[in-house]
Amino acid sequence: MSNEHDMVYNSSRSLLIMPEYGRNIQKLVQHIKTIEDSDERQAFAEKVVKLMMQMNPQNKSIEDNKEKLWKHLFRIAEYDIDIKAPLPETPKPEDAIKRPEAVTYPKSDAKFRHYGSNVQKLIQKALTMEDPAKREGFVTVIGSYMKLAYRTWNREHYVSDEVIKADLESLSDHQLKINDNTSLDNLTNSNRKRKRGNTGSGRDSNNGRDSNNYRNRGKGRRRK
Repeated sequence: MSNEHDMVYNSSRSLLIMPEYGRNIQKLVQHIKTIEDSDERQAFAEKVVKLMMQMNPQNKSIEDNKEKLWKHLFRIAEYDIDIKAPLPETPKPEDAIKRPEAVTYPKSDAKFRHYGSNVQKLIQKALTMEDPAKREGFVTVIGSYMKLAYRTWNREHYVSDEVIKADLESLSDHQLKINDNTSLDNLTNSNRKRKRGNTGSGRDSNNGRDSNNYRNRGKGRRRK
């Protein structure tokens, strides 16, 4: 005998409202609606919520996890269920179509965006400094950083100290100035010295190894 009439395909079943919980949970929620006794209906709903929690044990530590599960139960029931949920408000069909608020993008009035927002913060910090000596040194560091940033993102274009100093003065509303005879290549020069120091030490070590190997070879030949 053929059992083709006993087979049930998913295409012929009711649509899963929340597939992550499976069809059995949806059947249990539908069964809650058929329970006439209010206390029994409430107790059965609480057991279903516990079962839903066991399906995702990693979320037990989340404080609002239980509240979310109750909302999901109402959603699976299509909000047509007479039970009491431990929620401030009873979930409504409108809750399922709520959309998050649009994220507002930060607005800034940066005149020279190629220097980045950090430069703006550094300039604001320099304006709050009261000690003239510390302020002057800090402003020089800002100028050196601006020149380094300019060279990093615009390697094909040359930039002079005069351009950086003018941009810094403009960004600070003419409140910060750098002396004309001050060089802004401190950061770039320090990076170059570090690179040269690393390569130099490597060459010296290699030369020392080569000379030692040559001496050892000479000793071996003399012994023969």
